[in-house]
Amino acid sequence: MIPVNSVLQVGHFPEIMQAEIDRRLTPARHLDPQAPAPAGNFQAILIRSNTKLPEELVRQIPSIRMVATCGVGYDNLPLSYLHEQGIKASNTPGVLNDAVCELAIGMMLGLLRRIPEAQDFLKSSQWSKGLFPLTTTLAGKRVGIAGMGRIGQDLAKRLEPFKVQIAYSGPNLKPVPYHYHPSVKELAANSDILFLACPATPDTEKMINADVLEALGPTGYLINIARGNVVDEAALLYALQHKKIAGAALDVFENEPNPNNAFLNLNNVLLTPHIGSATSETRIAMTNLAVDNLEAYFKQKPLPSEVKN
Repeated sequence: MIPVNSVLQVGHFPEIMQAEIDRRLTPARHLDPQAPAPAGNFQAILIRSNTKLPEELVRQIPSIRMVATCGVGYDNLPLSYLHEQGIKASNTPGVLNDAVCELAIGMMLGLLRRIPEAQDFLKSSQWSKGLFPLTTTLAGKRVGIAGMGRIGQDLAKRLEPFKVQIAYSGPNLKPVPYHYHPSVKELAANSDILFLACPATPDTEKMINADVLEALGPTGYLINIARGNVVDEAALLYALQHKKIAGAALDVFENEPNPNNAFLNLNNVLLTPHIGSATSETRIAMTNLAVDNLEAYFKQKPLPSEVKN
């Protein structure tokens, strides 16, 4: 059992996730992460991965020994400070792979076959005046995946039946049957479709720059299901506006939930509001894994999914 009010819940959780939290523990709620810390002898923090945890807030609560983030990303945690203080951190990998990969495949097909535009074409009665423009088929294309971790590998397996050639890039070789490119620029130059499935780290920040987009080329497509800051958005906007690449599907942005308005005026993009893991089943599974980590901490057992780097 997790002691009552020993966990500080920071930020807002959707109703379905909050119900699961309340079913399993009784946290104290601190909805505004920027506000001063409430009084209490809190030992752990529960937070969503899309909510930034200020280092200053953790500093105000010296009793904190554990931070459980609900999501696979942990770039919004002050990891250096947590490690310096010996504070454990956990995330929720694995349980969201299916949902993220399903969205990635859907965005790819929607982008290549221009499915949203086709629906608008039909609904606006333009079909009676002429045919919808020809689109692009997936079969036979070269697909690159930047980041061959859990999500990258699950995505590759889903892509195999589509009759595509799969390659990847990353910091090192993985035991997978796909061609490895040591740099993302080289991967882009050898891809018709480039997926981003890498973590947000100092090494991947603005990894997709003008040179990489130039390598991807005017018939290439970019699909980002990773993090917004992996892409140099100014360079991407220029590439899209000047047809340096064919198009992009983006589920994540640098400034969420207020992405650059310039994206909204383009006709060669497919945009979704960071919904990669946004299914009821996935969000419940994520919440339960986050709480499992908290329970393991309070039972002094190994965390199921501790963040160690």
